[in-house]
Amino acid sequence: MDKNRVYVFDTTLRDGEQVPGCQLTTVEKIEIAKKLEALGVDIIEAGFPISSPGDFQSVVEISKAVTEPVICALTRANTKDIDAAADALRFAKRGRIHTGIGASDMHIKYKFNSTREEILERAVAAVKYARKFTDDVEFYAEDAGRADNEYLARMIEAVIAAGATTVNIPDTNGYCLPDQYGAKIKYLVDHVANIDNAIISVHCHNDLGLATANTVAGIINGARQVECTINGIGERAGNTSLEEVAMILKTHHALGYHTNINSKGIYEISNLVESMMHMPVQPNKAIVGRNAFAHSSGIHQDGVLKHRENYEILNPEDVGINSNAIILTARSGRHALKHHLQRLGYNLEKVNVDEVYQRFLLMADSKKEINDADLLELMGDGDAQTYSDNAIKVMLLQVVCGDPLRPMATVKLRINGIEREASAAGNGPVNATINAIHGIIKDIIELDEFNIQSMRGGSEDVSKVNMRVKHNGQSYYGFGISTDIVNASVHAYVDALNKIY
Repeated sequence: MDKNRVYVFDTTLRDGEQVPGCQLTTVEKIEIAKKLEALGVDIIEAGFPISSPGDFQSVVEISKAVTEPVICALTRANTKDIDAAADALRFAKRGRIHTGIGASDMHIKYKFNSTREEILERAVAAVKYARKFTDDVEFYAEDAGRADNEYLARMIEAVIAAGATTVNIPDTNGYCLPDQYGAKIKYLVDHVANIDNAIISVHCHNDLGLATANTVAGIINGARQVECTINGIGERAGNTSLEEVAMILKTHHALGYHTNINSKGIYEISNLVESMMHMPVQPNKAIVGRNAFAHSSGIHQDGVLKHRENYEILNPEDVGINSNAIILTARSGRHALKHHLQRLGYNLEKVNVDEVYQRFLLMADSKKEINDADLLELMGDGDAQTYSDNAIKVMLLQVVCGDPLRPMATVKLRINGIEREASAAGNGPVNATINAIHGIIKDIIELDEFNIQSMRGGSEDVSKVNMRVKHNGQSYYGFGISTDIVNASVHAYVDALNKIY
Protein backbone atom coordinates (compact mmCIF):
# COMPACT_ATOMS: atom_id res chain seq x y z
CA MET A 1 0.00 0.00 0.00
CA ASP A 2 1.13 3.54 -0.80
CA LYS A 3 1.89 4.87 2.69
CA ASN A 4 1.16 8.45 1.60
CA ARG A 5 -2.18 7.67 -0.03
CA VAL A 6 -5.20 8.92 1.89
CA TYR A 7 -8.43 7.06 1.12
CA VAL A 8 -11.59 9.16 0.92
CA PHE A 9 -14.69 7.64 2.55
CA ASP A 10 -17.75 9.71 1.69
CA THR A 11 -20.78 9.49 3.95
CA THR A 12 -22.95 12.18 2.33
CA LEU A 13 -25.60 9.57 1.54
CA ARG A 14 -25.65 8.20 5.10
CA ASP A 15 -24.55 10.72 7.74
CA GLY A 16 -25.34 13.69 5.51
CA GLU A 17 -28.80 12.38 4.66
CA GLN A 18 -29.68 12.09 8.35
CA VAL A 19 -30.02 15.88 8.51
CA PRO A 20 -33.69 16.94 8.80
CA GLY A 21 -34.98 18.05 5.40
CA CYS A 22 -32.11 16.43 3.46
CA GLN A 23 -33.78 13.09 2.71
CA LEU A 24 -33.27 11.79 -0.82
CA THR A 25 -35.08 9.35 -3.07
CA THR A 26 -33.21 6.30 -4.31
CA VAL A 27 -32.93 7.86 -7.79
CA GLU A 28 -31.40 11.00 -6.31
CA LYS A 29 -28.96 8.95 -4.24
CA ILE A 30 -27.84 7.08 -7.34
CA GLU A 31 -27.21 10.35 -9.17
CA ILE A 32 -25.05 11.66 -6.33
CA ALA A 33 -23.27 8.31 -6.01
CA LYS A 34 -22.30 8.41 -9.68
CA LYS A 35 -20.91 11.92 -9.24
CA LEU A 36 -18.95 10.73 -6.20
CA GLU A 37 -17.54 7.94 -8.35
CA ALA A 38 -16.51 10.45 -11.02
CA LEU A 39 -14.97 12.63 -8.31
CA GLY A 40 -12.64 9.79 -7.33
CA VAL A 41 -14.10 8.84 -3.94
CA ASP A 42 -12.72 5.49 -2.73
CA ILE A 43 -15.58 4.36 -0.46
CA ILE A 44 -19.24 5.41 -0.54
CA GLU A 45 -21.25 4.81 2.61
CA ALA A 46 -24.57 4.26 0.89
CA GLY A 47 -26.87 3.92 3.89
CA PHE A 48 -27.99 2.17 7.06
CA PRO A 49 -29.97 -0.79 5.65
CA ILE A 50 -31.74 -1.91 8.83
CA SER A 51 -33.11 1.60 9.47
CA SER A 52 -35.83 1.54 6.77
CA PRO A 53 -36.91 -0.29 3.61
CA GLY A 54 -36.00 2.82 1.61
CA ASP A 55 -32.47 2.88 2.97
CA PHE A 56 -32.10 -0.84 2.32
CA GLN A 57 -33.23 -0.45 -1.29
CA SER A 58 -30.93 2.53 -1.84
CA VAL A 59 -27.90 0.46 -0.83
CA VAL A 60 -29.04 -2.30 -3.20
CA GLU A 61 -29.49 0.05 -6.16
CA ILE A 62 -26.30 2.03 -5.55
CA SER A 63 -24.43 -1.28 -5.41
CA LYS A 64 -25.74 -2.04 -8.89
CA ALA A 65 -25.15 1.44 -10.34
CA VAL A 66 -21.62 2.17 -9.09
CA THR A 67 -18.65 -0.09 -9.80
CA GLU A 68 -15.37 1.62 -8.92
CA PRO A 69 -15.75 2.69 -5.25
CA VAL A 70 -16.27 0.27 -2.38
CA ILE A 71 -19.93 0.38 -1.30
CA CYS A 72 -20.31 0.46 2.47
CA ALA A 73 -23.34 -0.19 4.68
CA LEU A 74 -23.59 0.89 8.33
CA THR A 75 -24.73 -1.40 11.16
CA ARG A 76 -24.84 -1.54 14.91
CA ALA A 77 -23.07 -4.39 16.70
CA ASN A 78 -25.82 -6.98 16.36
CA THR A 79 -26.59 -9.84 13.99
CA LYS A 80 -29.86 -8.43 12.59
CA ASP A 81 -28.18 -5.21 11.45
CA ILE A 82 -25.26 -7.12 9.93
CA ASP A 83 -27.59 -9.56 8.15
CA ALA A 84 -29.48 -6.65 6.60
CA ALA A 85 -26.26 -4.98 5.50
CA ALA A 86 -24.92 -8.16 3.93
CA ASP A 87 -28.19 -8.68 2.05
CA ALA A 88 -28.26 -5.09 0.80
CA LEU A 89 -24.66 -5.37 -0.44
CA ARG A 90 -25.20 -8.60 -2.37
CA PHE A 91 -24.85 -6.84 -5.75
CA ALA A 92 -21.81 -4.75 -4.80
CA LYS A 93 -18.65 -5.41 -6.79
CA ARG A 94 -16.78 -4.59 -3.57
CA GLY A 95 -18.83 -4.37 -0.40
CA ARG A 96 -17.90 -3.28 3.11
CA ILE A 97 -19.77 -3.75 6.36
CA HIS A 98 -19.26 -0.90 8.83
CA THR A 99 -20.13 -2.08 12.33
CA GLY A 100 -19.29 -0.77 15.77
CA ILE A 101 -20.25 0.26 19.26
CA GLY A 102 -19.58 2.99 21.83
CA ALA A 103 -16.09 3.22 23.31
CA SER A 104 -16.36 6.05 25.83
CA ASP A 105 -17.33 5.48 29.45
CA MET A 106 -20.14 7.99 28.83
CA HIS A 107 -21.68 5.76 26.16
CA ILE A 108 -20.93 2.50 27.99
CA LYS A 109 -22.71 3.68 31.13
CA TYR A 110 -25.53 5.92 29.89
CA LYS A 111 -26.25 4.54 26.40
CA PHE A 112 -25.68 0.83 26.89
CA ASN A 113 -25.94 0.49 30.69
CA SER A 114 -23.07 -1.97 30.42
CA THR A 115 -19.42 -2.50 31.33
CA ARG A 116 -16.18 -2.12 29.45
CA GLU A 117 -15.65 -5.89 29.26
CA GLU A 118 -19.16 -6.60 27.96
CA ILE A 119 -18.81 -3.88 25.29
CA LEU A 120 -15.45 -5.33 24.26
CA GLU A 121 -17.03 -8.76 23.82
CA ARG A 122 -19.87 -7.34 21.73
CA ALA A 123 -17.41 -5.46 19.52
CA VAL A 124 -15.34 -8.57 18.82
CA ALA A 125 -18.46 -10.70 18.20
CA ALA A 126 -19.84 -8.18 15.71
CA VAL A 127 -16.62 -8.07 13.70
CA LYS A 128 -16.33 -11.87 13.64
CA TYR A 129 -19.93 -12.17 12.46
CA ALA A 130 -19.47 -9.52 9.74
CA ARG A 131 -16.39 -11.34 8.46
CA LYS A 132 -18.63 -14.28 7.56
CA PHE A 133 -20.05 -12.14 4.76
CA THR A 134 -17.07 -10.09 3.56
CA ASP A 135 -13.33 -9.71 4.00
CA ASP A 136 -13.77 -5.92 4.16
CA VAL A 137 -15.01 -5.03 7.64
CA GLU A 138 -14.68 -1.60 9.22
CA PHE A 139 -15.18 -1.14 12.94
CA TYR A 140 -16.18 2.19 14.51
CA ALA A 141 -15.46 2.96 18.16
CA GLU A 142 -18.20 5.49 18.72
CA ASP A 143 -17.31 8.57 20.80
CA ALA A 144 -13.62 7.62 20.63
CA GLY A 145 -12.84 11.31 21.00
CA ARG A 146 -13.88 11.11 24.68
CA ALA A 147 -12.77 7.51 25.26
CA ASP A 148 -9.95 6.50 27.58
CA ASN A 149 -6.92 5.89 25.35
CA GLU A 150 -5.79 2.72 27.10
CA TYR A 151 -9.22 1.10 26.84
CA LEU A 152 -9.62 2.33 23.27
CA ALA A 153 -6.29 0.71 22.35
CA ARG A 154 -7.47 -2.61 23.87
CA MET A 155 -10.69 -2.42 21.85
CA ILE A 156 -8.92 -1.60 18.58
CA GLU A 157 -6.37 -4.39 19.06
CA ALA A 158 -9.16 -6.89 19.80
CA VAL A 159 -11.30 -6.00 16.75
CA ILE A 160 -8.29 -6.10 14.41
CA ALA A 161 -7.49 -9.56 15.76
CA ALA A 162 -11.13 -10.50 15.09
CA GLY A 163 -10.81 -9.46 11.44
CA ALA A 164 -11.42 -5.70 11.12
CA THR A 165 -9.47 -4.29 8.18
CA THR A 166 -10.29 -0.63 8.90
CA VAL A 167 -10.69 0.91 12.35
CA ASN A 168 -12.66 4.13 12.62
CA ILE A 169 -11.76 6.47 15.50
CA PRO A 170 -14.65 8.96 15.45
CA ASP A 171 -14.78 12.22 17.34
CA THR A 172 -18.54 11.72 17.40
CA ASN A 173 -19.36 14.88 19.31
CA GLY A 174 -16.70 17.16 17.85
CA TYR A 175 -15.12 17.47 21.30
CA CYS A 176 -11.39 17.14 20.69
CA LEU A 177 -8.85 19.84 20.01
CA PRO A 178 -6.54 19.04 17.08
CA ASP A 179 -3.52 18.28 19.28
CA GLN A 180 -5.65 15.99 21.49
CA TYR A 181 -7.11 14.12 18.54
CA GLY A 182 -3.76 13.82 16.79
CA ALA A 183 -2.22 12.49 20.02
CA LYS A 184 -5.03 9.91 20.30
CA ILE A 185 -4.27 8.57 16.82
CA LYS A 186 -0.54 8.56 17.63
CA TYR A 187 -1.24 6.64 20.85
CA LEU A 188 -3.00 3.90 18.89
CA VAL A 189 -0.18 3.72 16.36
CA ASP A 190 2.32 3.30 19.20
CA HIS A 191 0.33 1.01 21.52
CA VAL A 192 -1.79 -1.30 19.33
CA ALA A 193 0.47 -4.25 18.50
CA ASN A 194 -1.38 -5.26 15.32
CA ILE A 195 -2.21 -1.77 14.06
CA ASP A 196 -0.29 -2.41 10.82
CA ASN A 197 -2.94 -4.97 9.88
CA ALA A 198 -5.63 -2.29 9.49
CA ILE A 199 -6.13 1.21 8.11
CA ILE A 200 -6.89 3.89 10.70
CA SER A 201 -9.88 6.01 9.71
CA VAL A 202 -10.95 9.37 11.13
CA HIS A 203 -14.56 10.55 11.33
CA CYS A 204 -14.87 14.01 12.89
CA HIS A 205 -17.88 16.18 13.65
CA ASN A 206 -17.89 19.95 13.57
CA ASP A 207 -19.63 20.94 16.83
CA LEU A 208 -16.74 23.27 17.73
CA GLY A 209 -15.75 24.05 14.14
CA LEU A 210 -12.72 21.74 14.37
CA ALA A 211 -13.72 18.81 12.16
CA THR A 212 -11.34 19.56 9.31
CA ALA A 213 -8.47 20.51 11.63
CA ASN A 214 -8.93 17.30 13.63
CA THR A 215 -9.06 15.23 10.45
CA VAL A 216 -5.78 16.69 9.19
CA ALA A 217 -4.22 16.13 12.62
CA GLY A 218 -5.32 12.51 12.38
CA ILE A 219 -3.69 12.10 8.96
CA ILE A 220 -0.42 13.61 10.16
CA ASN A 221 -0.36 11.14 13.05
CA GLY A 222 -1.04 7.99 11.06
CA ALA A 223 -4.65 7.85 9.78
CA ARG A 224 -4.97 6.93 6.10
CA GLN A 225 -8.72 7.11 5.60
CA VAL A 226 -10.86 10.22 6.05
CA GLU A 227 -14.63 10.09 6.49
CA CYS A 228 -16.31 13.20 5.20
CA THR A 229 -19.27 14.68 3.34
CA ILE A 230 -19.81 17.08 0.46
CA ASN A 231 -20.26 20.63 1.81
CA GLY A 232 -19.60 19.28 5.31
CA ILE A 233 -23.26 18.37 5.88
CA GLY A 234 -24.15 15.94 8.64
CA GLU A 235 -25.59 15.54 12.12
CA ARG A 236 -25.87 18.74 14.17
CA ALA A 237 -23.08 21.11 13.00
CA GLY A 238 -21.99 18.70 10.29
CA ASN A 239 -19.04 16.49 9.38
CA THR A 240 -15.60 17.03 7.99
CA SER A 241 -15.89 18.67 4.57
CA LEU A 242 -14.52 16.51 1.75
CA GLU A 243 -13.55 19.51 -0.36
CA GLU A 244 -11.61 21.12 2.49
CA VAL A 245 -9.50 18.04 3.26
CA ALA A 246 -8.85 17.31 -0.42
CA MET A 247 -7.67 20.86 -1.11
CA ILE A 248 -5.61 21.09 2.09
CA LEU A 249 -3.64 18.02 1.06
CA LYS A 250 -3.34 19.32 -2.51
CA THR A 251 -2.20 22.76 -1.37
CA HIS A 252 0.22 21.68 1.36
CA HIS A 253 2.56 19.57 -0.76
CA ALA A 254 5.12 19.43 2.06
CA LEU A 255 2.82 17.13 4.04
CA GLY A 256 3.44 14.52 1.38
CA TYR A 257 -0.09 13.05 1.31
CA HIS A 258 -2.40 12.69 -1.65
CA THR A 259 -5.89 11.47 -2.56
CA ASN A 260 -7.48 10.27 -5.79
CA ILE A 261 -9.95 13.17 -5.79
CA ASN A 262 -10.38 14.96 -9.13
CA SER A 263 -10.67 18.42 -7.61
CA LYS A 264 -12.11 19.99 -10.78
CA GLY A 265 -15.35 18.15 -10.05
CA ILE A 266 -15.76 19.58 -6.55
CA TYR A 267 -17.86 22.64 -7.38
CA GLU A 268 -20.26 20.68 -9.59
CA ILE A 269 -21.05 18.05 -6.97
CA SER A 270 -21.25 20.72 -4.27
CA ASN A 271 -24.01 22.43 -6.25
CA LEU A 272 -25.76 19.11 -6.90
CA VAL A 273 -25.83 18.19 -3.20
CA GLU A 274 -26.91 21.70 -2.24
CA SER A 275 -29.80 21.52 -4.69
CA MET A 276 -30.96 17.95 -4.03
CA MET A 277 -30.67 18.13 -0.25
CA HIS A 278 -32.12 21.65 0.00
CA MET A 279 -29.16 22.59 2.19
CA PRO A 280 -27.79 25.98 1.06
CA VAL A 281 -24.04 26.45 1.28
CA GLN A 282 -23.14 29.48 3.39
CA PRO A 283 -21.63 32.21 1.17
CA ASN A 284 -18.33 32.28 3.11
CA LYS A 285 -17.93 28.47 3.14
CA ALA A 286 -14.34 27.48 2.34
CA ILE A 287 -13.69 26.19 -1.20
CA VAL A 288 -17.29 26.16 -2.50
CA GLY A 289 -19.03 29.17 -0.92
CA ARG A 290 -20.27 31.94 -3.20
CA ASN A 291 -17.71 34.33 -1.70
CA ALA A 292 -14.81 31.86 -1.48
CA PHE A 293 -13.12 33.55 -4.45
CA ALA A 294 -14.81 36.96 -4.30
CA HIS A 295 -12.90 40.13 -3.47
CA SER A 296 -14.44 43.45 -2.45
CA SER A 297 -11.66 45.11 -0.44
CA GLY A 298 -9.66 47.54 -2.57
CA ILE A 299 -6.34 46.29 -1.18
CA HIS A 300 -7.25 42.69 -1.96
CA GLN A 301 -8.61 43.52 -5.40
CA ASP A 302 -5.46 45.39 -6.33
CA GLY A 303 -3.30 42.51 -5.13
CA VAL A 304 -5.31 39.84 -6.95
CA LEU A 305 -5.36 41.78 -10.21
CA LYS A 306 -1.59 42.25 -10.05
CA HIS A 307 -0.89 38.62 -9.15
CA ARG A 308 -3.63 36.15 -8.21
CA GLU A 309 -1.59 34.39 -5.56
CA ASN A 310 -1.26 37.59 -3.53
CA TYR A 311 -4.67 36.79 -2.03
CA GLU A 312 -5.62 33.37 -3.41
CA ILE A 313 -3.76 30.28 -2.26
CA LEU A 314 -6.11 28.22 -4.45
CA ASN A 315 -6.82 28.62 -8.13
CA PRO A 316 -10.63 28.65 -8.48
CA GLU A 317 -10.27 26.61 -11.67
CA ASP A 318 -8.76 23.77 -9.61
CA VAL A 319 -12.14 23.20 -7.94
CA GLY A 320 -14.22 23.76 -11.08
CA ILE A 321 -14.93 27.49 -10.74
CA ASN A 322 -14.14 29.51 -13.86
CA SER A 323 -12.68 32.59 -12.22
CA ASN A 324 -12.67 34.77 -9.14
CA ALA A 325 -15.06 37.70 -8.72
CA ILE A 326 -14.01 41.31 -8.29
CA ILE A 327 -17.01 42.91 -6.57
CA LEU A 328 -17.33 46.70 -6.74
CA THR A 329 -18.27 48.31 -3.44
CA ALA A 330 -17.32 51.45 -1.52
CA ARG A 331 -14.20 49.59 -0.36
CA SER A 332 -12.97 48.96 -3.90
CA GLY A 333 -9.91 50.74 -5.25
CA ARG A 334 -8.91 52.27 -8.58
CA HIS A 335 -7.44 49.03 -9.89
CA ALA A 336 -10.74 47.17 -9.54
CA LEU A 337 -12.64 50.05 -11.13
CA LYS A 338 -10.22 50.10 -14.08
CA HIS A 339 -10.57 46.32 -14.42
CA HIS A 340 -14.35 46.58 -14.84
CA LEU A 341 -14.20 49.61 -17.13
CA GLN A 342 -11.81 47.74 -19.41
CA ARG A 343 -14.12 44.74 -19.33
CA LEU A 344 -16.94 47.02 -20.53
CA GLY A 345 -14.77 48.22 -23.42
CA TYR A 346 -13.61 51.65 -22.25
CA ASN A 347 -10.25 52.91 -23.49
CA LEU A 348 -8.62 53.96 -20.25
CA GLU A 349 -6.09 56.14 -22.05
CA LYS A 350 -8.99 58.46 -22.82
CA VAL A 351 -10.51 58.33 -19.34
CA ASN A 352 -9.59 60.45 -16.31
CA VAL A 353 -9.65 57.55 -13.87
CA ASP A 354 -9.10 59.74 -10.79
CA GLU A 355 -12.14 61.85 -11.63
CA VAL A 356 -14.28 58.80 -12.39
CA TYR A 357 -13.11 57.14 -9.18
CA GLN A 358 -14.28 60.08 -7.06
CA ARG A 359 -17.72 59.89 -8.70
CA PHE A 360 -17.65 56.13 -8.20
CA LEU A 361 -17.06 56.53 -4.45
CA LEU A 362 -20.05 58.86 -4.13
CA MET A 363 -22.24 56.33 -5.93
CA ALA A 364 -20.83 53.39 -3.98
CA ASP A 365 -21.55 55.08 -0.66
CA SER A 366 -25.25 55.10 -1.53
CA LYS A 367 -25.39 51.53 -2.91
CA LYS A 368 -24.23 48.21 -1.48
CA GLU A 369 -22.88 46.99 -4.79
CA ILE A 370 -22.13 48.64 -8.14
CA ASN A 371 -23.24 46.80 -11.28
CA ASP A 372 -22.50 47.31 -14.98
CA ALA A 373 -25.49 49.59 -15.54
CA ASP A 374 -24.24 51.81 -12.70
CA LEU A 375 -20.80 52.02 -14.30
CA LEU A 376 -22.28 52.95 -17.67
CA GLU A 377 -24.30 55.68 -15.97
CA LEU A 378 -21.18 56.78 -14.13
CA MET A 379 -19.28 57.24 -17.40
CA GLY A 380 -21.96 59.57 -18.82
CA ASP A 381 -21.76 60.90 -22.41
CA GLY A 382 -24.96 59.09 -23.34
CA ASP A 383 -23.60 55.66 -22.48
CA ALA A 384 -26.24 55.00 -19.86
CA GLN A 385 -29.03 56.01 -22.28
CA THR A 386 -27.54 53.76 -24.95
CA TYR A 387 -27.43 50.92 -22.46
CA SER A 388 -31.02 51.61 -21.51
CA ASP A 389 -32.19 51.60 -25.13
CA ASN A 390 -30.37 48.40 -25.94
CA ALA A 391 -31.18 46.58 -22.73
CA ILE A 392 -33.38 43.51 -22.58
CA LYS A 393 -36.57 44.60 -20.85
CA VAL A 394 -39.52 42.59 -19.59
CA MET A 395 -42.68 43.98 -21.21
CA LEU A 396 -45.08 41.19 -20.28
CA LEU A 397 -45.08 38.24 -17.89
CA GLN A 398 -48.05 35.92 -17.62
CA VAL A 399 -47.88 32.63 -15.69
CA VAL A 400 -50.50 29.92 -15.20
CA CYS A 401 -49.85 27.19 -12.65
CA GLY A 402 -51.64 25.06 -10.11
CA ASP A 403 -52.49 21.49 -9.21
CA PRO A 404 -52.90 19.49 -11.45
CA LEU A 405 -52.16 22.12 -14.14
CA ARG A 406 -48.75 22.07 -15.79
CA PRO A 407 -47.04 25.45 -15.32
CA MET A 408 -47.09 27.62 -18.46
CA ALA A 409 -45.51 31.05 -18.99
CA THR A 410 -45.75 33.73 -21.66
CA VAL A 411 -43.00 36.36 -21.78
CA LYS A 412 -42.60 39.41 -23.98
CA LEU A 413 -39.15 41.03 -24.09
CA ARG A 414 -37.98 44.24 -25.75
CA ILE A 415 -34.50 43.68 -27.21
CA ASN A 416 -32.81 46.57 -29.03
CA GLY A 417 -36.20 48.24 -29.32
CA ILE A 418 -37.87 45.18 -30.89
CA GLU A 419 -40.52 43.26 -28.97
CA ARG A 420 -40.51 39.45 -29.07
CA GLU A 421 -42.84 37.01 -27.37
CA ALA A 422 -42.72 33.29 -26.53
CA SER A 423 -44.58 30.76 -24.40
CA ALA A 424 -43.27 27.60 -22.76
CA ALA A 425 -44.06 24.94 -20.17
CA GLY A 426 -41.86 23.89 -17.27
CA ASN A 427 -41.69 21.91 -14.05
CA GLY A 428 -42.61 25.08 -12.14
CA PRO A 429 -43.52 28.71 -12.88
CA VAL A 430 -39.91 29.94 -12.74
CA ASN A 431 -38.66 27.12 -14.96
CA ALA A 432 -41.48 27.74 -17.45
CA THR A 433 -40.65 31.44 -17.56
CA ILE A 434 -36.94 30.82 -18.15
CA ASN A 435 -37.82 28.32 -20.88
CA ALA A 436 -39.94 31.01 -22.56
CA ILE A 437 -37.04 33.49 -22.37
CA HIS A 438 -34.76 30.90 -23.97
CA GLY A 439 -37.32 30.60 -26.76
CA ILE A 440 -36.74 34.27 -27.48
CA ILE A 441 -32.99 34.70 -27.08
CA LYS A 442 -32.08 31.28 -28.52
CA ASP A 443 -28.72 31.04 -26.80
CA ILE A 444 -27.10 28.52 -24.46
CA ILE A 445 -27.43 29.91 -20.94
CA GLU A 446 -26.90 27.67 -17.92
CA LEU A 447 -28.55 28.57 -14.61
CA ASP A 448 -25.77 27.83 -12.14
CA GLU A 449 -27.18 29.21 -8.88
CA PHE A 450 -30.65 30.31 -7.74
CA ASN A 451 -31.27 31.74 -4.27
CA ILE A 452 -34.44 33.32 -2.86
CA GLN A 453 -34.13 35.43 0.28
CA SER A 454 -36.93 36.91 2.35
CA MET A 455 -36.20 40.53 3.22
CA ARG A 456 -38.17 40.66 6.47
CA GLY A 457 -40.44 37.62 6.82
CA GLY A 458 -44.12 36.91 6.36
CA SER A 459 -46.31 35.95 3.42
CA GLU A 460 -46.55 39.56 2.16
CA ASP A 461 -42.82 40.10 2.28
CA VAL A 462 -40.56 41.34 -0.48
CA SER A 463 -38.29 38.62 -1.85
CA LYS A 464 -34.79 39.10 -3.21
CA VAL A 465 -33.60 36.64 -5.85
CA ASN A 466 -29.92 36.12 -6.67
CA MET A 467 -29.01 34.16 -9.77
CA ARG A 468 -25.74 33.13 -11.31
CA VAL A 469 -25.70 32.02 -14.94
CA LYS A 470 -22.95 30.70 -17.20
CA HIS A 471 -22.41 31.74 -20.80
CA ASN A 472 -19.39 30.71 -22.87
CA GLY A 473 -17.56 29.64 -19.74
CA GLN A 474 -18.08 32.96 -17.89
CA SER A 475 -20.28 33.56 -14.86
CA TYR A 476 -22.70 36.47 -14.51
CA TYR A 477 -24.85 37.53 -11.56
CA GLY A 478 -28.40 38.86 -11.70
CA PHE A 479 -30.62 40.34 -9.01
CA GLY A 480 -34.35 40.91 -8.73
CA ILE A 481 -36.69 42.19 -5.99
CA SER A 482 -40.48 41.84 -5.86
CA THR A 483 -43.34 40.71 -3.68
CA ASP A 484 -43.91 38.15 -6.46
CA ILE A 485 -41.22 35.43 -6.40
CA VAL A 486 -41.69 34.59 -10.08
CA ASN A 487 -41.46 38.26 -11.07
CA ALA A 488 -38.31 38.71 -8.95
CA SER A 489 -36.81 35.59 -10.54
CA VAL A 490 -37.50 36.82 -14.08
CA HIS A 491 -35.94 40.21 -13.43
CA ALA A 492 -32.91 38.57 -11.84
CA TYR A 493 -32.47 36.37 -14.90
CA VAL A 494 -32.89 39.28 -17.30
CA ASP A 495 -30.44 41.32 -15.20
CA ALA A 496 -27.87 38.60 -15.76
CA LEU A 497 -28.67 38.50 -19.50
CA ASN A 498 -28.09 42.24 -19.76
CA LYS A 499 -24.65 41.76 -18.28
CA ILE A 500 -23.91 39.09 -20.88
CA TYR A 501 -25.09 41.06 -23.91
